[in-house]
Amino acid sequence: MKIIVLSDTHSRSLPPQVRKELPKADLIIHAGDICDTKMLGEIEQINDVEAVYGNMDDQVLRKKLPRRLILKYDGVCIGVLHGEGSPEHLIDHIKDEFKDEDVDVIIFGHSHEPFNKKIDGVVFFNPGSPNDEIFAPYCSYGVIKIEGNSVKTKIVRVK
Repeated sequence: MKIIVLSDTHSRSLPPQVRKELPKADLIIHAGDICDTKMLGEIEQINDVEAVYGNMDDQVLRKKLPRRLILKYDGVCIGVLHGEGSPEHLIDHIKDEFKDEDVDVIIFGHSHEPFNKKIDGVVFFNPGSPNDEIFAPYCSYGVIKIEGNSVKTKIVRVK
């Protein structure tokens, strides 16, 4: 299974590189800050989407999407949450949110900074933002490949 992971798209157009990859995935996971239903609808027209709302999402999205998700694919458990608060404490906040869950991967956003690191046996995965040229160190998205119980995560720089 191939999953494309997005976050913090903020109703801005997706780069051509990202648009080209989305139909090739089995699933798109969006970790929040989509910002409006139009952008969500555009992504949903391309492929199946699982998404959570973020702190910048409008009230319509907040009613439509959950704050957090637990997804299971081929024996792999994935937690999804946008995140909130100061970037310095984001990982601690995310850890605390899923402390009672047996997750293999936690997908989050909020900071616009790509992050892909295993901590205490759990992969913490922030795809960054594919279209933020101001706050992100570079534009990026994520790819997760699941084969059996094996998980591979990768950050892809947008060129």
